[in-house]
Amino acid sequence: KKAAERIRENSDVLVSIGIGGSYLGIKAVDVACDSYFGSDRKVKLIYAGNQISGQYLNELLAYLKDKDYSLNVISKSGTTTEPAIAFRILKEALEEKYGKEEARTRIFATTDSKKGALKELANAEGYESFIVPDDIGGRFSVISAVGLLPLAVAGIDIDEFMAGFKAGMEKYTVNSFENDAIKYAAVRNMLHEDGKDIEIMVNYEPKLAYVAE
Repeated sequence: KKAAERIRENSDVLVSIGIGGSYLGIKAVDVACDSYFGSDRKVKLIYAGNQISGQYLNELLAYLKDKDYSLNVISKSGTTTEPAIAFRILKEALEEKYGKEEARTRIFATTDSKKGALKELANAEGYESFIVPDDIGGRFSVISAVGLLPLAVAGIDIDEFMAGFKAGMEKYTVNSFENDAIKYAAVRNMLHEDGKDIEIMVNYEPKLAYVAE
């Protein structure tokens, strides 16, 4: 929360650099909680490092040129190709804009607690660091520092967000047919045994598109 507040004070944009579980969960919550029209967010979340489009990076650099921004690079190892490329390019642009000393205060690394290329770089450069927990898989890492820092920067109430997760865990781990997850699993299994082995996940709410993804 403290780091998020500092970013909110000095940045118009936070670039979240990550791929897979270090990107999709954040974007799913970001899009689901934003307004369709006239977003009033103080800081805009932008994503990089989830593909290797040179045109995307060129347009992103042009977009950031006249804005104050910070970077949150998210990678357990620091060696995944797409985020590594994006971080290298954006770090260089940030240092050119602000100088190495101020740029250091605008870079936040979310990575392994003990090892890896990004952890070593963060230690060497003095970036503020957060931990990707060992026991939380990628698709759930949004409830760790991976998701909580950028979502807090976007202005999402992360206390309410975590309370919702806690309520969901309690609701969907009850061993009873009152539990919709168990009910769904049972019905799905019966359909499968009856030869119905194709299932389509359809989403009618555009805001939830990234939840499905």
